[in-house]
Amino acid sequence: METGEVTGHMDDQRVIGVDGCAGGWVGIALDGGRPAAYFATGIERLLADAVRDGPVAVVGVDMPIGLPDRGPRQADLLAREYVGARRASVFMTPVRAAIEAETHAEAVTVNRGLGGAGVSAQAFALARKILEVDEWVRQVSVRVVEVHPEVCFARMANRRPLARKMTWAGAETRRALLADDGVVLAGDLGPAGAAAKVDDVLDAAAAAWTARRVLAGTAESLPGIPEVFGDGLPCAIWV
Repeated sequence: METGEVTGHMDDQRVIGVDGCAGGWVGIALDGGRPAAYFATGIERLLADAVRDGPVAVVGVDMPIGLPDRGPRQADLLAREYVGARRASVFMTPVRAAIEAETHAEAVTVNRGLGGAGVSAQAFALARKILEVDEWVRQVSVRVVEVHPEVCFARMANRRPLARKMTWAGAETRRALLADDGVVLAGDLGPAGAAAKVDDVLDAAAAAWTARRVLAGTAESLPGIPEVFGDGLPCAIWV
């Protein structure tokens, strides 16, 4: 969701990228210096912790914002096209009624009726975090945009194929891409580094990279004009 105006000099403002991880959320904040890492069990607490260290102008979140009433989201279809060979890394966001279902079996039935396909166990496992963001994004005054880390990394790599992020080669390539653009991840990163997996930290950093581009006015959205469903939230993946 995009809220508020971004004012002042970009170098004076912080951005943060946020990714879900086991036990909560991990965030990487950028302000022109060394990245700062955060971990919290809730996304509202994570942002509050980050804001205590300085105002945040843009938040990039690796989680769907804008849940469809039926059918697929254009954002997901375009993101799959954008990442090419890594298209399987972009899951199709279930319809709202499926996300709100009590069980995976119910979600599958609902989504087949309204979305034309089932719901993977992996996607349904994110339902709680998706609904957490869905509630939180309506309450914050800071600008929040949806990102997908693999789309971010594809953009950094000029869309050349990358190894899977869970492999050593994939992780090292992604860390190098971030470093080449000034996002240098080093050290233990404190509690966040102890709580989050390597790929979670890399994904949060990629989200921060896009948030910085949004702040600078150089980011693009997929689709170019966000969709709006019954929930009224602008739906697009930014890169």
